[in-house]
Amino acid sequence: MTRRSSLPAVVLASLLLSGSVSGCGIRATTVPVDVGPAPSRVSCDTPAQPGGQGGVQGFRATVELVCGSQLVGVERVVPVPEKRVLRDPLALVAQALLEALERTPSGEERDAGFTSGVPAGLSAVAPRAGDPAGTVRLSRKPEDLPPVALSQIVCTLAGNEAVSAGPGPVVLGGPDADPPRAWECTDAVRSRPESVPTLGEIVRPSASAGAAPR
Repeated sequence: MTRRSSLPAVVLASLLLSGSVSGCGIRATTVPVDVGPAPSRVSCDTPAQPGGQGGVQGFRATVELVCGSQLVGVERVVPVPEKRVLRDPLALVAQALLEALERTPSGEERDAGFTSGVPAGLSAVAPRAGDPAGTVRLSRKPEDLPPVALSQIVCTLAGNEAVSAGPGPVVLGGPDADPPRAWECTDAVRSRPESVPTLGEIVRPSASAGAAPR
């Protein structure tokens, strides 16, 4: 009701302003003026997370969500996937983190301005023979994902000790035989997730998997 009743006042004020400008001999213009983005009113305050989920097996992890056009880490208790079709421990953790990213943010998170761009149905698949250690294969090619979603995945996996042993790139691949590629979670990616490189650098198979060392 408040918004609807305020619209005539805004229109009236615009008309009065236009009339006063015309009266001064200055012709009104219809050319839009770029005054910059509207100030953000979201708080991006991470809500407190409960200590457990009623006996649901899970682990604590920081999930990277979008707030104010940048990535902000939110601590969650991430449930272990109920359908454990993956035997590889790394892929299992990656699957749990992907499901956490795909899940709609809670009401408190939405009120604070958090969203997620990771599409539903994305999953982790088993690595291929010859993949470098730590490779996470996805059911879609990483380069085909929306840039913001790719940034969320890269920074979430980079911050998890079970997936990333320390600072450095995250190695991702698709479901096909294309070689995996490396992406880094940099400050630039966190502040502007839409600017993440579409293609990471190719990571060659490890020598332990049969490739001849050079």
